[in-house]
Amino acid sequence: MHEGTPLGAIFAGSDRDRAAQAFLAGAGWAGATASPVAGDASNRRYFRLVKEGESAIFMDAPAGKGEDAGAFRRLADHLVSHGFSAPRILAADEAQGFLLVEDLGNDLYARVCEREPGREAELYAAATDALVALGRRPVPAFAAPYDEGPLWQEAVLVADWYLPPLIGVRAAAAFRDSLRTTLLPLLVPALQAPPVLVLRDYHAENLLWLPDREGIRRVGMIDFQDALAGHPAYDLLSLLEDARRDTSAALRGAMIDRFLEATGYARGPFLRDHAALAAQRNLKILGIFARLRRRDGRRGYLEMLPRVWDHLMRDLDHPDLAPLARLVREHVPPPSAEVLARLDDTGDAAEDAAPGTPA
Repeated sequence: MHEGTPLGAIFAGSDRDRAAQAFLAGAGWAGATASPVAGDASNRRYFRLVKEGESAIFMDAPAGKGEDAGAFRRLADHLVSHGFSAPRILAADEAQGFLLVEDLGNDLYARVCEREPGREAELYAAATDALVALGRRPVPAFAAPYDEGPLWQEAVLVADWYLPPLIGVRAAAAFRDSLRTTLLPLLVPALQAPPVLVLRDYHAENLLWLPDREGIRRVGMIDFQDALAGHPAYDLLSLLEDARRDTSAALRGAMIDRFLEATGYARGPFLRDHAALAAQRNLKILGIFARLRRRDGRRGYLEMLPRVWDHLMRDLDHPDLAPLARLVREHVPPPSAEVLARLDDTGDAAEDAAPGTPA
């Protein structure tokens, strides 16, 4: 096991670094070594700690940057108590945004599938079965509803961040109004479904393969702190319409069939809700990935937009989504090489967000 760098060399200089060292010392990890673990699109930092042959993950989730360590802890405790492989909480200081959690290893689904492509179906079947089980567990009282409010706040990001540098601020604002009147009625049927706990970022970069465990516990779950109570299709479509890796039509069809057979949901209404929510999610991702580049200066996300666009176009093929399909195809430019170059030019990013865009 690679043992990394002494804590004092990594957490050195700032008041927060000194607080992190004090937290880890109080948790019994003074003298450990640390190495960074690849993060996500958040403001959290992760480090793998090693001490005397044992390992753990330190999460630095500063509240001042919008992170909520308490939410992660509540969700992790809930999932573990119901038989899922979320990281066990070893120590916590929610006020400072510090968590020490169980190390579930390095075998992200995306890496395992890349290394052993013949196991993809097995891994995705296990992840689908875990969602079936999650839908049968109680929804915690602290999970807010994933209803019209948050769904709209997410979808409108395409008008606030993807469109302005492409069609101008005024046209993007007009699209914003049209999107609201077109999309929200299409989501109404999905909002009638009995809610389940929706983890919201359930995909191959947030799932870990744990073959030494059994059943649904083979699926390690991370990055679930933003979970809400929503439609049972949402996490399944997050898994199958992954912005970060391709999935085949055969795999997607097989997993939807597996989910429907296990849950008993009526196929037609489920597929209709799946398409509507998937379109909402992919519009959101277009906006988020554009924002990550244009506002936050983070590279690597724009190159995934063509895949997201392909997902969106497939979602919009559902006949019930025809009004949304017409609106999007008429007003939203696909992420061609030229479009990606314009999104990558951050020189006017401060001026080109649509009116009403949150800072």
